[in-house]
Amino acid sequence: MAVIKFAKIYPKFFECIKTYSFSIFKKDLVAGLTVGIVAVPLASAFAIASGLEPERGFFTAIVAGFFISFLGGSRFQIGGPTGAFVVIVYAIAAKYGYQGLSLATIIAGVILILFAYTRLGSYIKFIPYPVVLGFTAGIAVILFTTELKDILGLNMGSVPADFAEKFAAYRAAVTSVHSVNFWSVGVGLATIAIIMTVRKTLKKIPSHIFAIVLVTLAVAIFNIPVPTIYSHFGELPRSLPTPVLPEFSFDMAKAVFPSAVTIAILAAIESLLSTVVADGMTTDRHNSDTELFGQGIGNIVSAIFGGMPATGAIARTVTNIKAGGETPVAGMIHAITILVFIIFFAKAAEMIPMAAIAGMLSVISWDMFDPRRLIKFSRQSRSDMFVMVIVLLLTVIVDITVAVEVGVVMAALLFIKRMSDVTTLDLVTGTGVNTDDLRFKDVPDGVNVYEINGPFFFGAANNLIHTMESVADVSGIIILRMRSVPVMDTTGLNALETFAATCLRNRATLILSGVQPEPFKLIKASGLINLLGEKNVTNHIDKALARAQELASEREAAKQQQ
Repeated sequence: MAVIKFAKIYPKFFECIKTYSFSIFKKDLVAGLTVGIVAVPLASAFAIASGLEPERGFFTAIVAGFFISFLGGSRFQIGGPTGAFVVIVYAIAAKYGYQGLSLATIIAGVILILFAYTRLGSYIKFIPYPVVLGFTAGIAVILFTTELKDILGLNMGSVPADFAEKFAAYRAAVTSVHSVNFWSVGVGLATIAIIMTVRKTLKKIPSHIFAIVLVTLAVAIFNIPVPTIYSHFGELPRSLPTPVLPEFSFDMAKAVFPSAVTIAILAAIESLLSTVVADGMTTDRHNSDTELFGQGIGNIVSAIFGGMPATGAIARTVTNIKAGGETPVAGMIHAITILVFIIFFAKAAEMIPMAAIAGMLSVISWDMFDPRRLIKFSRQSRSDMFVMVIVLLLTVIVDITVAVEVGVVMAALLFIKRMSDVTTLDLVTGTGVNTDDLRFKDVPDGVNVYEINGPFFFGAANNLIHTMESVADVSGIIILRMRSVPVMDTTGLNALETFAATCLRNRATLILSGVQPEPFKLIKASGLINLLGEKNVTNHIDKALARAQELASEREAAKQQQ
């Protein structure tokens, strides 16, 4: 009976605190303050894009950000709301309200903890790159199209989650040129222009926060008539809310469970990708199981404090590293920085124009879409590109859960097809075949040597069955070399059994050579070794050739006696 080995969870914080010093704290303080300031506009922006109040983004960055650093498996990870969740959060909030979203976030947190303890998080790395690329690009498209309302300053209700309904609503809103607020258009475009310019010319300055501050000051000074966070959402809270568990019902839990699974998988993917990036920039190595544990706790506590789903944020993690952060304390200071901001400077956040938020999110969506990466990817493999496009379209038009499921299945089928193509059955020696191997020079007449190259599983077995049957139609002695078959499944075993039975009917003798340990266990357990005879299953070609020579001599002697 198999025993599940549970992972050992040991947060990086407790490892780092053993050798912590004031000099390290100073570096963490500077990095934490820097990334905290950068996270302020992003936290509110992702909440707004998800159809939620801006303060829910702040609550997430504070609470989840603190616990992801405190209990996670990376020294540098910065947690909080990200663009990856916008699509799924928007859809859940629109359909089930915040109570449904809160319950889904808690369930996702529990799933992440289960991933951590059962080491299932290691399987996240098997999600194919075309699938990750496809849903990331799809999320970028949805994020940008959702922000069109605020960039254009359209006077309309909430933007529908469905892609087709979204554009129908836009078309209805843009009934005339007067429906577009050109001041909002100008503010949005100015924000985009400032971000892009700062990126190229002032690379050390956080472009997003610089653009938001500059545009907000301009709108306030010149009294530009555009919607702001205050005019849209009202006054922001000045503290964290009282922790409250969402109302639980089995019907609601059942309804949001598929979305919770999607949240958990997305959180695992993005957080582990972020830690890999951090490892590449430093000499540290993260603990995947502990990281997923921290992500799970962070999401549960985020929902209890009125937040939304959270994960590791790659851009903010990189900012933390570049700012000199050395331990998880920097991430905890980042969360405290945001808390201090909403306590003392929430009034300033209320003045941020909605068009500026939309402009910043438009740049983020462009970064997520990354056309240069897609162009480069399109030149590598047509089949992988096909999977990526399908996942992108399904993410945009149908649902991200369906997109990931279909994408993984398609990628798996393509993998099976490729593996079956590389598995071959080749004639090594026989009539009309020349070989340089001296062992095969004196093979007796009637002895043919074939070799299977590659894994012998259900994808490859079907392609080889017909070839094997045609070989078995010839009476004589057949040596089947299996030295290059590392694995064999039950479909491959069935093909081998069918081959052996056909050989037996035609009075041909089948000898298996070079059978590796794993296939041998399957052959022995199935009883095939008894059908063939133990002498006819060998671990080396020399033994197989000696056995073939022995059988050929016996047959020749039998003919002479007749």
